[in-house]
Amino acid sequence: MKKYKIAVLKGDGIGPEIVNEAVKVLDKTAEKFGFEVEYDEALLGGCAIDATGVPLPEETIAKCKAADSVLLGAVGGPKWDNQPGNNRPEAGLLGIRGALGLFANLRPAVIFEPLKSASPLKPEIIGDAMDIMVVRELTGGIYFGERGRLEENGIPAAYDTEKYSVPEIERIGRVAFDMAMKRNKKLTSVDKANVLESSRLWRETMIRLSKEYPEVELSHLYVDNCAMQLVRNPKQFDVIVTSNIFGDILSDEASMISGSIGMLSSASLSGEKSGLYEPIHGSAPDIAGQGIANPLATILSVAMMLRYSLDEPQAAQAIENAVAEALKTVRTPDIYTDGTRKVSTSEMGDTVASLI
Repeated sequence: MKKYKIAVLKGDGIGPEIVNEAVKVLDKTAEKFGFEVEYDEALLGGCAIDATGVPLPEETIAKCKAADSVLLGAVGGPKWDNQPGNNRPEAGLLGIRGALGLFANLRPAVIFEPLKSASPLKPEIIGDAMDIMVVRELTGGIYFGERGRLEENGIPAAYDTEKYSVPEIERIGRVAFDMAMKRNKKLTSVDKANVLESSRLWRETMIRLSKEYPEVELSHLYVDNCAMQLVRNPKQFDVIVTSNIFGDILSDEASMISGSIGMLSSASLSGEKSGLYEPIHGSAPDIAGQGIANPLATILSVAMMLRYSLDEPQAAQAIENAVAEALKTVRTPDIYTDGTRKVSTSEMGDTVASLI
């Protein structure tokens, strides 16, 4: 029997509650599909600061590196707002991405049929289905470039540098092209090549790389046009690949089209089998401990883990099918509508697990 070791970082706020439900569903899935899961808990974020003084202890890095994959809840909260920037909970998240070499962020924007009415877009714009995969470069660009403060003629100023190398672009490009090959063989590369030199290099590299993937239809959009097209006609997109800052913005936009941030999963990959899987919502400390948080994004992150790191696609599909079925009858408060039954965090987890 196959056995997988999962590092579990529950984090802060609602993190422990939603991760517990995801583990519940994963255990049921493992039982049904004939594999075992061993969990190794570790600290990340504010809870790590409270316990050790730092947001990312060395022990956590070691446990994550020893695992087949990593499941993360959420980090942060106002309790730690007075921490210096390099010791805030979010610094732990950036640190674990760097320590594990996680350069590719996969963020699907999918509308489940029962939640179509929750989308801010009209039904005729959404159509029968919307399924977009945003592939975001995660460890380069302006977030990691040279930055600083200075004075120019006595006037305070600041700068941040956008920089990409060809190897950085090639490796995220290959992730995106490979993803497109597994889907509808359509890839949109997003840049700002009419203004930025780094974007011109990005586009040149993507065009050259496309020769290795002759079956994939590659197109290019400027980031401002892409933002407009996502709300005008999202059905035109299959896989979108872009830089760190553009991906940060566009993936949030695409995610809101789906109707609820509580439904959105993500994966951060290194090009190896292991990866880090987390919901894209925050730690929501205002509702922590009340049993009303939506665990479905974390449960769907487990499905991504099974698909992309553990090579268990049938198990992944079973979880996604169970979530779709559960949404027909039960909802947590954030997605509740008349005609469905309002349930707690744990009841939602129980329902999905029962449908596996």
